[in-house]
Amino acid sequence: MLWPGTLIGAGAGFAIASIPGAMLGALLGQALDRRLHLQSWGHLREKLGGRPMLRNDELLFVLLGRLAKSDGRVTDGHIQQARNEMNALEMSEPARRRAIAAFNRGKSGGDHLRGYLRRLSAQPHAAEGVLRACWRMVWADGRAGVSERELLAQWGKWLGWTTHQIQALASDYEPHKRPIVSAAVSYQEAMRLLGVSVTSEPAQIKRAYRRLLSRHHPDKIAGSGATPEQVREATEKTRELHNAFSLIRARRDFR
Repeated sequence: MLWPGTLIGAGAGFAIASIPGAMLGALLGQALDRRLHLQSWGHLREKLGGRPMLRNDELLFVLLGRLAKSDGRVTDGHIQQARNEMNALEMSEPARRRAIAAFNRGKSGGDHLRGYLRRLSAQPHAAEGVLRACWRMVWADGRAGVSERELLAQWGKWLGWTTHQIQALASDYEPHKRPIVSAAVSYQEAMRLLGVSVTSEPAQIKRAYRRLLSRHHPDKIAGSGATPEQVREATEKTRELHNAFSLIRARRDFR
């Protein structure tokens, strides 16, 4: 891992006072690294450019925003998938606002993510959860483009994953040829899937949807030691819940 302040301090100290100066400069640079939490040259550039460092809970949505914009256009499916992730994480309103800001920040493509992801590689379960969420975003518009695959290959490498491991996750989220819930499914069937009725208020429907989404979220299933088949089933169930909720929301005309 690079410590830019340490390297700069050592170099400057050596130029001024040879080896003793390098040692003193390295110590001062290390103190600066720790104070500013600098872990890469990208972090330093962000600090110098006035761009705030990413919080841990913002990194995921920066990645999702970068993927959504990678082919040039963010679709409604991408936006809905970002909302699905917020719902599954049961984010508070302030956390949602940060996530939305991070998603928009990711679309700009201005962040240097290598340092963040290398740090995350020390947490294998969290790293897997990020990659799974990224694949869900990739498939949100029904296809995986070249640029999206290239981004995931690079990010996976920084997280310590092999190309084979990264691609193996893709099949867990690849859309089936036949949608699970379509417009042909009745309004009553969609309500049954969410466990609500025609008299349920919008707030009740939203709570039911978020509760079920959290229960069947693929990351939660994977974290409990589920088999790949069980993760695929959870992915299908999540998509089914999303489509049912979309149908009810369109019929009842609420956001």
